[in-house]
Amino acid sequence: MIRYFPLAILIVWAFLALFSGILPLEPNTLNLSKILHSGETAAWLGYDDLGRPIWDRLAMGARTSFVVALWVVVISVSIGTFIGAASAYFGGWLDLVIVRIIDVFLAVPGLLLAIALAGIMGPGIENVVIALSLVGWVGYARLARAQVMSVKHRDHVIAAISLGTRPFTIIRRHLLPLISAPLIVEATFGVAGVVIAEAGLSFLGLGVQPPEASWGSMIRDGTRYMLVAPHMVIAPGVAMMLVVLSVNLLGDRLRDKLDVKSRPRDH
Repeated sequence: MIRYFPLAILIVWAFLALFSGILPLEPNTLNLSKILHSGETAAWLGYDDLGRPIWDRLAMGARTSFVVALWVVVISVSIGTFIGAASAYFGGWLDLVIVRIIDVFLAVPGLLLAIALAGIMGPGIENVVIALSLVGWVGYARLARAQVMSVKHRDHVIAAISLGTRPFTIIRRHLLPLISAPLIVEATFGVAGVVIAEAGLSFLGLGVQPPEASWGSMIRDGTRYMLVAPHMVIAPGVAMMLVVLSVNLLGDRLRDKLDVKSRPRDH
């Protein structure tokens, strides 16, 4: 049962993200008589400082984190893989320039750079996706470059070059399938990082704006009432912790499953 717990958490997260718009939720309904009340039958996670049901806002916040994580990982993997694979395959001055650009990005803490970019572009979920994508592609580019460097001299790749196959066709058909496993694992861990980064930007007021819900903004609002209404922070904090922990656990399992070298050999 414990083995399937991370998968169950992620299924619930995805379900809330996909169907929260059609569920009977009222995340922005104010009930002044319920301000800072703890859990009850109508709202089992209680109410926030404006009398809004925390469970309803938690569900809407799940959609925010899911959408941001999905788009950022897809964009980052696509851009990073293309740049890294092209850099390793063509080499020369192109590889030198791309490596230096990657070094520059790696020299700056990613979250600080994302905060700076989000601050320049302004708050909003679209700008959060752009800022985190501009930061996130670097890791995938470095990984893709290293993987392509190790496989581009294999026999079938050299044979394709000898037959006059176009470079981008070789990258797409012969190289990407060989390097997909580590990229998939890296993308899995990337989801957890994006969830935390999105919450951090929303906590600073650079993410989604009121009255839209985000786990980060819910934690920020709850910090002022920690002593009288700790449930305002505990609920989104526990939700984010469970999602990140589940993603990391599944990422570990996926890495072990895709790592052929670590499998016991049959004698």
